[in-house]
Amino acid sequence: MATQALKESKLNIPRLIRFNKIMGSVHLVQGVAMMIFAFFVYPNLSDNQAAFEIPVVGQYLAFIEGQGLVLTTTDTLFNLPFLPMTASFLLLSALFHFIIAIPYKKKYAEGLEQGINKLRWYEYALSSSLMIVLISALFGVRDIAVFALIALANAAMNLFGLDMELLNGGKDKTDGKTNWLPFIFGSVIGLAPWVAIALYIGVNPNIDQVPGFVWAILATYFIAFNTFPVNMYLQYAGIGKFKNYLYGERGYIILSLVAKTLLTWLVLFGAFQPS
Repeated sequence: MATQALKESKLNIPRLIRFNKIMGSVHLVQGVAMMIFAFFVYPNLSDNQAAFEIPVVGQYLAFIEGQGLVLTTTDTLFNLPFLPMTASFLLLSALFHFIIAIPYKKKYAEGLEQGINKLRWYEYALSSSLMIVLISALFGVRDIAVFALIALANAAMNLFGLDMELLNGGKDKTDGKTNWLPFIFGSVIGLAPWVAIALYIGVNPNIDQVPGFVWAILATYFIAFNTFPVNMYLQYAGIGKFKNYLYGERGYIILSLVAKTLLTWLVLFGAFQPS
């Protein structure tokens, strides 16, 4: 992305900084609203509402006389508070938007000129990993080790996104010299959480009993999830307005808000479903 292209574009860095402030506010309002609902409204709902908590367990091999080594499940290690954790990824996004737009805005501007936004990938490594963990919990994941692996695989995918920008930052996207390896490796490792979820769906003999809102969450987030690599491809392939890195940056911001908002409201709808 040439610096000249940034100067000539109607979409400029000051506008993106203001856009980050707006998006930070939108995330903050939703996050606070969900947190208030989780702690002050939901506990007072009628008894036919499910306690929206996911028990997290561990599994280990134990020697049992006459049976040999037996895979044993621990008692519940802790409960995953679903609604507060949903609020958490909204608040996390708000925090990063405000950091970008206020104390970090000078470095943010310098990074955009080079086609790099490091904080975006750090935020995604945290917030989207939390999101995919929550979705996996809805399909039966309970083992703490599986949760950890899903989160780490998703975080690694986002860090490959950062590597993509670091390797290709400042280059003209149309020069044919883009290094696509981080994009390819990130796409491969990004499949891991979805493979795990698909396996849990595949082995569930009562899959027809999964509530409709859970399927809606899965489908919505899967579609939103796959728009991010499309956005990156458009950037680095230099297609249309995406020759200008700033359009891709704005695209990431909008996609992030849409994905988190849809997931939040679907979870909120699910909280009102009968147990």
